[in-house]
Amino acid sequence: MRSFPPNPHLTIVIPTFNEAENLPLLAKTLFSLPYESLKLMVVDDNSPDGTGQIAENLKIEYPGYVEVIHRDGKMGLGTAYIKGFTCAIEAGAEAICQMDADFSHPPEKILELMKALQSCDVALGSRYVPGGAVDREWPSWRKALSAFGNIYARIILRLPVRDATGGFRIWRSETLAGMPLERIRSNGYAFQVEMAYVFYRLGYTFEEIPFYFSDRQWGQSKMSLRIQREAALRVWSMLYDYRNLRKAR
Repeated sequence: MRSFPPNPHLTIVIPTFNEAENLPLLAKTLFSLPYESLKLMVVDDNSPDGTGQIAENLKIEYPGYVEVIHRDGKMGLGTAYIKGFTCAIEAGAEAICQMDADFSHPPEKILELMKALQSCDVALGSRYVPGGAVDREWPSWRKALSAFGNIYARIILRLPVRDATGGFRIWRSETLAGMPLERIRSNGYAFQVEMAYVFYRLGYTFEEIPFYFSDRQWGQSKMSLRIQREAALRVWSMLYDYRNLRKAR
């Protein structure tokens, strides 16, 4: 593993769809972190609530620190992240963070994840390592569903990642550049599993940092039965798609 600068240029990629209530506050919180080399890249799927225009306003409020990618419609989580990752790499980011816009992923944990990234290829925020947890207000059935989905993917793919379905991660840019992003097909929450499976198959190192996953306070959840069904089926096809993927180390 190559040496890494102590304060790498960090780009935070955030896909948005109807996050008008969350995005301004999230940007303010991120830019108040004690980290100088931080940029925000918003990938908006033509949100009808005006999130895209709010993102453009943030470009004016934080000149040089916010980039906005506008897409024609709701094209999915996976393709939004791939677009954001690719643009961030091309723009010279040394580290790339992925996180939700709804404060489910605590911004203050970014500093801890960045510290972990000094000794691994990808740092993962984890709900399922000691010290991590999901929203205590969730009903028992929802906690069980979340845990089952994660265990289901881990067992089928033989993944050592404890939180394979989590979406709070910071990557070294060279790690993402070394992954076959053009082959990633999942476009819902299975995207997180597929990315974890690919980096594991390629032999990249990781560390899981515990965090408390709180439910969104504003806006509507994007989870649906269709997304859950896609994730369940897609896990099996990953075994075939990456059967010949060689480990890099």
